Amino acid sequence: MQLIDWIILTGTIAFIVWYGVYKSQGSKNVKDYIGGGKNAKWWTIGLSVMATQASAITFLSTPGQAYHDGMGFVQFYFGLPIAMVIICMVFIPIYHRLKVYTAYEYLESRFDRKTRTLTAILFLIQRGLAAGITIFAPAIVLSAVLGWNLTYLTVIIGILVIIYTVSGGTKAVSVTHKQQMAVILTGMIVAFFLILSYLPDTVSFTNALEIAGNGGKMDILDYSFDLNNRYTLWSGLIGGSFLALSYFGTDQSQVQRYLSGGTVRESQMGMIFNGLLKVPLQFFILLVGVMVFVFYQFNNAPLNFNPAATETVLNSNYSNQYEDLMLEHEQIQAEKHDLSLNFSKDKENLNDSQIAEYQEEYVRLDNEEMRIREEGRMLIDASDEEAESNDKDYVFIHFILTNFPKGFIGLLLAVILSAAMSSTASELNALATTTVIDLYKRNHKKEKSEEHYLAASKWFTLMWGLIAIAFASLADLFDNLIQLVNIIGSIFYGNVLGIFLLAFFIKYVKSNAVFIAALITQAIVLIVFKFDLMPYLWLNVLGCVLVVGIAYFIQFFTNGNSDLETT
Repeated sequence: MQLIDWIILTGTIAFIVWYGVYKSQGSKNVKDYIGGGKNAKWWTIGLSVMATQASAITFLSTPGQAYHDGMGFVQFYFGLPIAMVIICMVFIPIYHRLKVYTAYEYLESRFDRKTRTLTAILFLIQRGLAAGITIFAPAIVLSAVLGWNLTYLTVIIGILVIIYTVSGGTKAVSVTHKQQMAVILTGMIVAFFLILSYLPDTVSFTNALEIAGNGGKMDILDYSFDLNNRYTLWSGLIGGSFLALSYFGTDQSQVQRYLSGGTVRESQMGMIFNGLLKVPLQFFILLVGVMVFVFYQFNNAPLNFNPAATETVLNSNYSNQYEDLMLEHEQIQAEKHDLSLNFSKDKENLNDSQIAEYQEEYVRLDNEEMRIREEGRMLIDASDEEAESNDKDYVFIHFILTNFPKGFIGLLLAVILSAAMSSTASELNALATTTVIDLYKRNHKKEKSEEHYLAASKWFTLMWGLIAIAFASLADLFDNLIQLVNIIGSIFYGNVLGIFLLAFFIKYVKSNAVFIAALITQAIVLIVFKFDLMPYLWLNVLGCVLVVGIAYFIQFFTNGNSDLETT
């Protein structure tokens, strides 16, 4: 990195932290601190909702996901617009009418305190884990690529977020989200056009899409009902709808964003804005990853994109074997480069038979390259069990650092850190709010002053920030970070969504039945996940259906018990 990159990076991050502290001064009570003054406009709400979801994981993992597996991951988001409509029609009016600050307050008025507490705890567990991962994501990758100390990076990112989140609460999170989204969108658009400019002159954007298609990267829709396939049209529409309903409708990190709206209409417009832009945004980010794949069809890619893992294996007893694989990999890449270049030049003059021959040869070379890469990963694992051989999350950052001109590297690193800060700030804010409102204040025997609860909110924000930093030090890259975050959510979200659906629509079911059903459901979902009995997106459907069905069954056979009357 050059001096100009450091100036852009540090200047951008410093401005966002300063702006968040400056614009959010003056929270005199816990309502202002948590509710953000209840005067946010719809565009602020929409951008804040998007920024909360668009963590650094999105901009590190999603391009790498597309590089390896193609555009099919976009199906994951197909249920989101459906969920936005339902949330606008059902969730938002209820929350505003009851003037709640957390989603879980409503559950006590509908059921009882123990159901509210259980649901809040389920949220705290999964969101607390996710907060650590959103700090860990940029820290582990930047540490490996730039050679920075991982612990220092984790602490720095966490402290920067804690500063303006503690100082300003919800308002600080919302106002900084606009600046962070501006940085994020600008950086990704610049990255896209830079990648296109790096392709050979004879390769147009259309040619690039054809080359990506030959590599299987443009297979967007999968109509199969194969449960062994994580991402299909049906898992996206059904499982994705349940996940999005639970995330945006019951997860306090999102609910708190649109509850800051001054009116029901402002909140609804903000969510519709998010629903209209989210799928195209994710499609675009995946397309950036596909264009990185096309770039490497004409340029050499490393055998493994994680430089730390490469260094580990080259300093081990397996170095000679790995070096042989590197040479073999370079030879395969050279053949692919020539093949792709010749195809882009001669495509207009080729008949169907010749095109088919090209595609067959390309698939052969691509399979050979995947075999070599897999053998390389096996050698890395054999050299050191702690080495991270899974390099999906390193693809995009490696490309940035090795190919972008001065200044743009700083901008893209600012994108990654801004995204990390935006999502982590929302999570810490929501974790503190839920802890204060649903646990501390609700179970406190003596009523305290507003100043006391304001101070408690700040202390709990600090506490969750430190917990997130600590967990970030223990996290693992798993298969892919963006999948890991969604898997954690899917384990809990279906159960929580089912509890809310029971509260909204099935008045017959009372509190004890729901409480027992939620405990049973969570145990079943954990077992199903443990033994990998179905793709994680379907866990959202399973959890929701189970808690509704079990609660209704329990209520039917225990009707007339001592459950509290509901409102």
